[in-house]
Amino acid sequence: MDFLQPVLDGFGVVLAPTNLLYCLLGVVIGMLIGVLPGLGPAATIAILLPLTYGIDPVTAIIMLAGIFYGAQYGGTITSVLLRLPGEASSVVTVFDGYQLAKQGKAGTALGIAAIGSFIGGTIGIVGLTFLAPIVAGFALDFGPPEYAALALLGILLVATISNGSKTKALIAAALGLLLATVGRDVFTGAERFTFGNLDLADGIDFVPVAMGLFGLGEILYNLEERHRAAKAPAKVANVWPSRADLKQSSGAIGRGSVLGFFLGILPGGGATISSLAAYALEKKRSKNPERFGKGAVEGVAAPETANNAAATSSFIPLLTLGIPANATMALMFGALLIQGVTPGPQLVDQHPDLFWGVVNSMYIGNILLLIMSIPLVGIFVKILRVRAAILAPVTALITMLGAYTINNSMFDVVLVVAFGIIGYLMKKFGFEPGPLVLAFVLGSLLEANLRRSLLVLNGDLGGFFGRPISATLLVIFVFVAVWPMIQSVLAKRKASNAVVTSTSKKAKETV
Repeated sequence: MDFLQPVLDGFGVVLAPTNLLYCLLGVVIGMLIGVLPGLGPAATIAILLPLTYGIDPVTAIIMLAGIFYGAQYGGTITSVLLRLPGEASSVVTVFDGYQLAKQGKAGTALGIAAIGSFIGGTIGIVGLTFLAPIVAGFALDFGPPEYAALALLGILLVATISNGSKTKALIAAALGLLLATVGRDVFTGAERFTFGNLDLADGIDFVPVAMGLFGLGEILYNLEERHRAAKAPAKVANVWPSRADLKQSSGAIGRGSVLGFFLGILPGGGATISSLAAYALEKKRSKNPERFGKGAVEGVAAPETANNAAATSSFIPLLTLGIPANATMALMFGALLIQGVTPGPQLVDQHPDLFWGVVNSMYIGNILLLIMSIPLVGIFVKILRVRAAILAPVTALITMLGAYTINNSMFDVVLVVAFGIIGYLMKKFGFEPGPLVLAFVLGSLLEANLRRSLLVLNGDLGGFFGRPISATLLVIFVFVAVWPMIQSVLAKRKASNAVVTSTSKKAKETV
């Protein structure tokens, strides 16, 4: 009962009219900025940070939290309708979400995403409420070797999500890793692959890469194909997912919730790795993996559920340990410090109203998100009915503006054009841009933590296997890498046995 009392008091805090209003405001802003490619939750929170100075700390963090998890669903809308992910965690949704939209099932994709987001987020909040101390203790055991092993495993999984040639997927991933090394070395200060350009000294931002490859690249490719008779998307008769769709995606939603929750608490992991891992898991489990990338509803349900569960669980290390799990959490950390609140183990005892008020606001926020998402799906789907001649330049304009607003830099716009050309050429020659983008995101995490690990272990690679968690992750890495070869050997042996059996039967029949 002693545990339940502060939880119940937290509901009293969030149900105060002011806090409830700011919770709604945060979720609405989050959805809107998720729809606008380029302007992600981190940038929005950074812009709104000065406005929180005069607001009560609890109210301010409730609003900022609403922006964060609200944006996770908002990013789905452009991923599905325009093949334009504004956040790294939305990249995986593009693969099947956009294909469903082309088949006239955009309503189904967005509806499943909304339901999966709600369930994943709610399960994450329940875990945050009851398991925070235990899980936070587990996350505390993660050091650079564990993060390096996790990033390495994530990059390997990149190759498994591609539906084309595995060789081409690996080439694209290698290019992504190369791009991740551009900029100033954080350990030595030396500039790498900058060619003396000061704009490249701080590295390449995710937004120009994603906007160029997925946005402008798609537009350029479609312009080349415009002379062909383009089929208009089928009319969406019902934006609510059917019972069959819900049944088909229920397993993916359940697994994505659990996987996203546990990966979300790991600093450096978060929604991106969670969505990638959930997608790869569903594709591995499927009896018909060739459906993925061609409009599999599980390909939308799994990553969308996982990234929302991860967005929620990423508050665990922030609130209980004072460790930001990602860039957005780092801004949350700064917002708390501005308000005179230091996140850490003492936060629950010293500021129970803030801790439980923020946690319980997520229950309310997720309900508000679900209530708004499903009815508004019909409005979002109408984007598909706009003629390509109008939609293409508007999309290009939004893409350029989104890239420019991040750093107010024309150089980012130039990068978008450059990656747009690369994206067009990749699509033309059968290369998937997804592995490149995801490897680019994970590359920085891998390099930084691998080098820290080698410093800690005095250059001894065997030290990775002397730590239980990193050793387990590396064993999983080896298994995932070797499993396709094992499957191939087993398939050949099975075929050989079948030939022998068939031959012996024919011999007996002849006798």
